[in-house]
Amino acid sequence: MARSLGNFITLDQLFSGDHPALDKAYSPMTIRFFILQAHYRSTIDFSNEALQAAEKGFQKLMKAMESLGKLKPSDHSTVDISKLKEKCYEALDDDLNSSVLLSHLFEGVRIVNSVIDGSEKIDAPELESLKELFNTFVFEILGLKDESALIGDDKLTGELMKIIIGLRQEAKNKKDFHTSDKIRNELKDAGVVLKDLKEGAEWERE
Repeated sequence: MARSLGNFITLDQLFSGDHPALDKAYSPMTIRFFILQAHYRSTIDFSNEALQAAEKGFQKLMKAMESLGKLKPSDHSTVDISKLKEKCYEALDDDLNSSVLLSHLFEGVRIVNSVIDGSEKIDAPELESLKELFNTFVFEILGLKDESALIGDDKLTGELMKIIIGLRQEAKNKKDFHTSDKIRNELKDAGVVLKDLKEGAEWERE
C-alpha cells in the first residue's frame, strides 16, 4: 500500500470504517488477529473480506475460551493436551510462526466444541492444561484480549440479563408469548442470543 497509489489506509480508518475499501469498522483485536494470521515476514493479503473472515475467526476463538471456563471435567480423557502444547511451541520455534500457531490453537477450539457436544471427554488435569495453554498462547504470547470483557461492567451486565431473563420467564409462565418472543427478538437485534435449556435460559453475545 502507498499514498501515491491511493490504497493507503491508517489504523484510525480501520477502527472507524471510514475508508472506501471497508464496509464497516473493525476492532483493535480483530486487526491484531488479522495480522497474526500471516507470518511476520510475509505480505498480508488485505481486503474487506479478509478482515470479515478474521473477525469471525477471532470471535470463534474467544467464544471457545469462554466455553472452556464452563466445561465440567469427566472421570477420564480422550484428548492429550500435551501433544497440542508441543506443536504450539514448535510453531514459535519456527521463526515465531504465528500463522501456524493459530492453526494449532484452533485444534484446541475443536477440542472444546467436541467436549461440549459429547464426542470427546476431558478430565480435570487435561482441562487445566488446556486452560493454561490458551491463557499462555492467546493472551500472554499473542497479546489477544476478550473485547467483550473490556466493554462495560460484565458483572452489571450479567445481573441485568438475569432480570431480563426472569421477566421473559414470567411472561412465558403467563402464556404471554408475544412479550416473551419480543424480549428474545429485541435481545437478538442487540447482539444477544438466548438459549432455552431444561435448567433455564442462557445468554451469549453473537
